[in-house]
Amino acid sequence: MNMDSMKIFSGNANPELAKKICNYLGTPMGQIKVEQFPDGESFCRIEEDIRGVDVFIVQPTCRPVNDTLMELLIMIESCKRASAGRITAVIPYFGYARQDRKDEGRVPITAKLVANLITRAGADRVLAMDLHAAQIQGFFDIPVDHLSASPVLDNYINSLGIPPEQTIVVSPDEGSIKRAAKHVSSLGGRLAIIDKRRHGNEVEQANLIGGPIEGLVAFIFDEMISTAN
Repeated sequence: MNMDSMKIFSGNANPELAKKICNYLGTPMGQIKVEQFPDGESFCRIEEDIRGVDVFIVQPTCRPVNDTLMELLIMIESCKRASAGRITAVIPYFGYARQDRKDEGRVPITAKLVANLITRAGADRVLAMDLHAAQIQGFFDIPVDHLSASPVLDNYINSLGIPPEQTIVVSPDEGSIKRAAKHVSSLGGRLAIIDKRRHGNEVEQANLIGGPIEGLVAFIFDEMISTAN
């Protein structure tokens, strides 16, 4: 891709990540001003010409989720009105992803609502990593590139030289068994599953399926990225 026809912009969620991406690609960061008015409203102004340009907006919707999500929507809208050629929303952490189904009556499917908002704001494509559930890709009416950090994590853990017989991969709930099993295929070792019970906002471990893990090195993968954000 011609770097002159591409611009990378960042909101306030993780500008350091955007800088590292730009440094890796050898391209300067796009000039944009994203700030808040005294009453808390978000404001965005693109400070260079992007007509016909392939734009990438790096903005994980991490804590504070509502603020970072609103920033993302406003940046997409600004790029759309500035006649960008294509707009890709780069969302390494997708907020509201856990609200992806109706598990009881009279509750929303907020992940679908957020997908609609991003699409309606003007995004042409979404790039996400390790979505809470892979089917969230289907909530979007635009293409979604769903990337996984598993190869990077597995390569790092393998570099530690821990014998497979001393390794156990822990799935934090039943929904993450397939993902944890893929790590076992790469790392070796054994698989354990936590029987997790949720009571409102409180989560407790009810049972550990897979036997005792004393003396072993345990890796719990599913929550690592979301916890870091």
